[in-house]
Amino acid sequence: QVQLVESGGGLVQAGGSLRLSCAASGSISSISAMGWYRQAPGKQRELVAAITSGGSTNYADSVKGRFTISRDNAKNTVYLQMNSLKSEDTAVYYCKYSPAPWYPRDYWGQGTQVIVSS
Repeated sequence: QVQLVESGGGLVQAGGSLRLSCAASGSISSISAMGWYRQAPGKQRELVAAITSGGSTNYADSVKGRFTISRDNAKNTVYLQMNSLKSEDTAVYYCKYSPAPWYPRDYWGQGTQVIVSS
């Protein structure tokens, strides 16, 4: 089992910045991938950014150049630095932990709310 604790959400004005954190604990895999997803009201959950254990990253087109995902393997923590925030970034942000490609399940955090006021 893996537990995920997210933090860093809140209310920010458009153009501002926030940094989200997600700390994993429990049965940690050295080859895990971690990522951030978001879900706005009335919309499906979508990938924001992901990072492998080796540091390879992937971003949604809508956040490229504004968001940066990083991880500290020693702390089992993934971060999402969000700059130049827009009102359309308003959503609940979820952390996902994938132990390995062949592992039968992923783990999700409880979600943290980000509200960007225009």
